[in-house]
Amino acid sequence: MISITYSHPGTILISVAITLSLLYQFFRSISLYVRRQKFKAEHGCQPVLHHYPHRDPILGLDYIRANLTALKHKNYLNTVTKRFHDIGATFDVRVINQPAIVTAEPENIKAVLALRFQDFTLGNRPQVMGDFLGRGIFTTDGNEWAHSRAMLRPNFVKEQVGDLKALERHVQNLFRLIPLNGSTVDLQPLFFRFALDSATEFLFGDSVCSLDQSAEANHNFGQAFNYSMGELALRFRLGPFMAFRRNKKATEAFSVCRTYVDRFVDDAMKYRQNHEMKDFEKEGNLFLQELAKTTDSKERIRDELLNILVAGRDTTASLLSHMLFEISRKPDVWGCLQKEASFLEGKPPTYQQLKEMKYLKFTVQETLRLHPPVPTNVRLCVNDTVLPVGGGRFGDQPIFVPKGCLVVYTVYAMHRRKDYFGEDVEEFRPERWEGQRHSWEYLPFNGGPRTCLGQQYAVTEASYVLVRMLQEYKALETRDLQPWTESLTLTVCSENGVKVVATPA
Repeated sequence: MISITYSHPGTILISVAITLSLLYQFFRSISLYVRRQKFKAEHGCQPVLHHYPHRDPILGLDYIRANLTALKHKNYLNTVTKRFHDIGATFDVRVINQPAIVTAEPENIKAVLALRFQDFTLGNRPQVMGDFLGRGIFTTDGNEWAHSRAMLRPNFVKEQVGDLKALERHVQNLFRLIPLNGSTVDLQPLFFRFALDSATEFLFGDSVCSLDQSAEANHNFGQAFNYSMGELALRFRLGPFMAFRRNKKATEAFSVCRTYVDRFVDDAMKYRQNHEMKDFEKEGNLFLQELAKTTDSKERIRDELLNILVAGRDTTASLLSHMLFEISRKPDVWGCLQKEASFLEGKPPTYQQLKEMKYLKFTVQETLRLHPPVPTNVRLCVNDTVLPVGGGRFGDQPIFVPKGCLVVYTVYAMHRRKDYFGEDVEEFRPERWEGQRHSWEYLPFNGGPRTCLGQQYAVTEASYVLVRMLQEYKALETRDLQPWTESLTLTVCSENGVKVVATPA
């Protein structure tokens, strides 16, 4: 006797749907494979020559563990630099389900930041920093980013950056906190306070005066800002696990900072509403007022101000700290700088005079080579694209970068390549810049369309402070002979600070 089993119509429909879905995914994968093979052939792409030596090739957890260990021991940047030396200037790595290309190759970095700029975005940066910085120049891509840059660029012209009068008051506040009795002082925290003071005056027209002990009303902002920066750095390190982090104190710190900035934005908007534009323009070069001309969105102005403040404080403070860290250990460099500055006869330098001081320029360049403020960065590939080198038998052929791949580039390691900067790359030697011309192998402020708008502001400010210190002190000697150790947050500074003794002139 034959038994016939009838399937329920719903079961049949589900089976058909699953089959069609699998077929669709199969043909889609085949189509993608064929399309990518054609793309690779058209661009001459070859397999990546160098690979990270995974012990865990499936999830890549060994790579994560190695990075976390290096971070814990304050040795991440040297660890990364050694990898390039041991593996190659460009190699691939896989972390969980995320492919990545890691590079310290100038031509590849040039492609990511300039030649193939449209193929890359900021990745998860908007999610990491958005709670604090909102939608500004450092947290947006595409047309929104282009609009931000167009709004901000006019505020970094020479007339704005070259106005050094406001700096002198903050320099005097800095000098008051440097003892002249032979006791040791750590300059690094003072430089961070100085940079915050000058940046807030430049942006808001009113400094938080964190160097002035009597200005207690603004100290809450300074403390909240410092805490906020630490929180953002931690979020980047957590990566995908950031989604599980809850920090009420960080939320409160973000709110304190945004509320503080809102006060100045409100004043600028009221000014705009109560004055004709021609009167508004007569007020001079105040950054906030200039920015208020371009939009009537209070939120947009506040976000842009916070974005610039983050870069303005940390970049300048990092540059100043590292410059004095190195110079305090090199009396001969201090002497050369003092000799060059002697023509000023103790008077504060002008913007043009700073530009004409060649050895000063070399000192700044060498500091930025050894200690770029943002030592490593990342971009997310959003279109199938190509990097010019890293593939083939000798690593000099183009490589394919698929959509969804991360490209991690490390300027810190690139600045230590002996083939570009000589055998003594670990030595602080400003003279190496005599007659030198460098391109994409020297990139302290990024490159391409996203080149840092405030780089001249940071360099000018740090140069001015250094010259005034050369005039104020006969000598500045280190009291810390330990090797430099990294303190890596959004930027990098010295873990041990900058401990010196100042001898008055």
